[in-house]
Amino acid sequence: MLEIAGELLEALAHGHRVAVATVTRVLGSAPRTLGTAMAVTDAGAVIGSISGGCVEGAIFESAQEVLSDGRGRLTEFGVTDDDAFAVGLSCGGTVEVFLTEFAPAGRRNALAGAARAQLARATAGRAAGLALVVSGAGAGRILVPNGPAGPGTDGDAGSLEDAGAAADGPDAAGAALKVDDSDAAEAGLDPDAERRIRAELDARITRGETDLGTVDCDGVQSRVLYLVAATPPRCLIFGAVDFAAALSAAASLLGYRVTVCDARAVFATPERFPAAAEVVVEWPSDYLARTDTDARTVVCVLTHDEKFDLPLLETALGLDVAYVGAMGSRRSHDRRMLRLREAGVAEPDLARLHSPIGLDLGASSPEETAVSIVAEILAARSGATGLPLRDLPGPIHPVS
Repeated sequence: MLEIAGELLEALAHGHRVAVATVTRVLGSAPRTLGTAMAVTDAGAVIGSISGGCVEGAIFESAQEVLSDGRGRLTEFGVTDDDAFAVGLSCGGTVEVFLTEFAPAGRRNALAGAARAQLARATAGRAAGLALVVSGAGAGRILVPNGPAGPGTDGDAGSLEDAGAAADGPDAAGAALKVDDSDAAEAGLDPDAERRIRAELDARITRGETDLGTVDCDGVQSRVLYLVAATPPRCLIFGAVDFAAALSAAASLLGYRVTVCDARAVFATPERFPAAAEVVVEWPSDYLARTDTDARTVVCVLTHDEKFDLPLLETALGLDVAYVGAMGSRRSHDRRMLRLREAGVAEPDLARLHSPIGLDLGASSPEETAVSIVAEILAARSGATGLPLRDLPGPIHPVS
């Protein structure tokens, strides 16, 4: 849902009601990930995509029903092979989708300010999160975090506000969105369960992790989708060379915030690297030692110069980062490994080094080499083999 936050806010700002469909469970070889969303406005406009084309028609029809009666729906697509084919889910997986209505202030199912604030944070590229109760007690509730990404409020600050309270009874204002066939939702969310959901959301925002969980309070269960938008992961490219220009463009396309660093001011200029978020003129190992990194950070060393490479790689291999790669020939690699061992770098750390950098794609130009490098980064990030899908058995997408 948070990937379409900006468009949702724009639709609400223009006075439109919006039915939002969010993937809450994926089984088998389904094409999209948990938390992916599609929305339909009351003007018939479509925002985002659930399946890249497979089930959009069916989702659109369900969204019309939500906009008509304001009631949430938990729906599955692809339960059987015949049903999957009927809705175009040719990959054969099963996708569970939760549909809910968002509306401007003063309307039925108006989205509360705290939840809108999380959408705004996600739009701005800041850490944000929402916890969507998809079934069980409190189904339809949307909670916001307590921590730095949230306002730290109590009560229903993150719930859907019901402008039609009078129609539903005196306690309906600020209560859970009405969800079809959900008696448990009517019972509301236990305060202890709410505190636990908010705490878990805080933790998942810190980890940058969207996932599904279950909260059990005195035998009453709620299934919760934790939707998280993390700050963009960093790609640190060292060496202001033509390969770095192509790699910065490719990494930016994948959502990385790219920094190009080189000690040579004549080469490290913003004009040469338009896709980079920043260009830094500094000794590479000094910059890496002082800049912020985390477990998602990618470090690519393209300098081809031992006076830069060796201290830089010593520093990089001592950090908890996702990927460290270094460009060079086989001969350069062997010499580099020898020097790093002489410098005291441990074998487990050396085993983390991707050198020579990239996958064997037959790349030669800077652009082709960039594809080779980002392909290896993706494979390392997901734990994939990097082999042709044709030669692998089983489903293409991981089975949940």
